Amino acid sequence: MAGLEISTDKIGFIIVKAREMAAKVAAWDDGPTSDHDAESILEDFSDDATQAELKEFIRDLNEDEQASLVALAWIGRGSFGPEELDEAIATARAERTNRTDEYLLGMPLLPDYLEEGLDRLGYSVEDAEDDAL
Repeated sequence: MAGLEISTDKIGFIIVKAREMAAKVAAWDDGPTSDHDAESILEDFSDDATQAELKEFIRDLNEDEQASLVALAWIGRGSFGPEELDEAIATARAERTNRTDEYLLGMPLLPDYLEEGLDRLGYSVEDAEDDAL
């Protein structure tokens, strides 16, 4: 098994920033009686500095790192088992059709998926996030 081709520090940074973004979006969600629909929420945050920083960070990763990141999210989501990491990375490389940053940030549970993926592969989620702060 080759393992992840991205450092846990980088994954931790992405988790922390994605959580910050999720917290900001959640602040707008006033429940079913809210005047804000999903599109208006996304529009309100389209120029958000945290989102821009996170998109740029993911874009600046090399192709191997991006493929590992997508594979990790898929493992966390349950699309692949931890023993299928190499296959997940190969699939992420083969199926790369759009921008990785937009694909990943389109996953509503991205930080949860990344944390679960790290956990399932035997990495310390706490260490990854602490190192990122």
